[in-house]
Amino acid sequence: MPKKTVVFTDTKRNLTTESTKIAPKSTDENWSVHKSTYRGGKQAGVESVEIDNGKLRFSILATRGMGLWKARSGDAELGWQSPVDGPVHPNFVPTSEPSGLGWLDGFDELLVRCGLVSNGAPDFDPESGRLLYPLHGKIGNLPAHYLEVTVDTDEEEISVTGIVDETRFHFHNLRMKSTITTKFGESSIHIHDEIENLSDSPAEIQMLYHFNFGTPLLDAGSKLVLPAKTIVPRNEHAASEIDNWANYSAPQAGFEEQVYFFELIADDNGDTRVLLKNAHGTEGVSLDFNKKQIPWFTQWKNTTSIADGYVTGIEPGTNFPNPRTYEGEQGRVIKLGSQSSHTFDVSLNWHQSEAEVKKSEKAISRLQGKTKPKIFEKPEPGWCAP
Repeated sequence: MPKKTVVFTDTKRNLTTESTKIAPKSTDENWSVHKSTYRGGKQAGVESVEIDNGKLRFSILATRGMGLWKARSGDAELGWQSPVDGPVHPNFVPTSEPSGLGWLDGFDELLVRCGLVSNGAPDFDPESGRLLYPLHGKIGNLPAHYLEVTVDTDEEEISVTGIVDETRFHFHNLRMKSTITTKFGESSIHIHDEIENLSDSPAEIQMLYHFNFGTPLLDAGSKLVLPAKTIVPRNEHAASEIDNWANYSAPQAGFEEQVYFFELIADDNGDTRVLLKNAHGTEGVSLDFNKKQIPWFTQWKNTTSIADGYVTGIEPGTNFPNPRTYEGEQGRVIKLGSQSSHTFDVSLNWHQSEAEVKKSEKAISRLQGKTKPKIFEKPEPGWCAP
């Protein structure tokens, strides 16, 4: 089977496959693709595609904007323990409730995208108090209307493609075509998203790749390593710990989240990398992306108790997760002409040895070079919403 493509979902043809498995006929090959549909509770109806490349297993949630739910290698797991028992079907996520915080009712993924029209904190009309844009937008709670998998044994590669539309009559007509790829036997996941403006009118988009990590990778002494040019605390509370931004503490009940905004250093091609490593430097995760596509980066520290969601978010984005109106005023949006598109590429690499972690750290050190980051001790106008 040199190359085979199977369509799981195509709403135009009224086609859907609830459960099926694709696997090699030969015992010499060790990979599989399993399409399933959850039943029972708030999970009911969630479509999932589990990829096993022989070393790494991970789930793609087609019903939740092509997000990544969990990743596993042997007995090790990558993700976090959310109080939300997911994956949650979008029908149970009230994204537009008046508080603007309904998005949190479904939040438990390893990766959830935030966008496309908006991301960041809820945005309210200052005069009427009406919700303008909900927390983190809608793309993470929209289902793929087209879903296919391709297995190429010659290239030793598995890819899953899903198409998700975010459309409102008279307002916007946006399409995300996401292709998630992995190679046989590797510990990496590669994401290629193309956002297309299907309208004949211009549009503005935002995208935030909200990667989330908890135990066992995140622990007391874990550290975020990145090539920083500028570091800004989001508010006074984050500013009080600006000297400790890179380091993580043990779980602490009642911990108030801390958020930091970054301008990173990239190479001549625009490529950059960030690394989250455990306290002993024996395991880590790095993200590779390009600043020409994704110019900004956010760190979210939420080291509360395990029961309440001990987690950190490391988040490449087109903007900072401030209210949409504020970010628009700062010009942190991607402008799309009629019938035009923009692409995003992000790779997640799971380092499972001290040698791999050190190699990743050295790559970041080369990017940092002799540049000393400019660190602001207070929230900075133009970066942080009042």
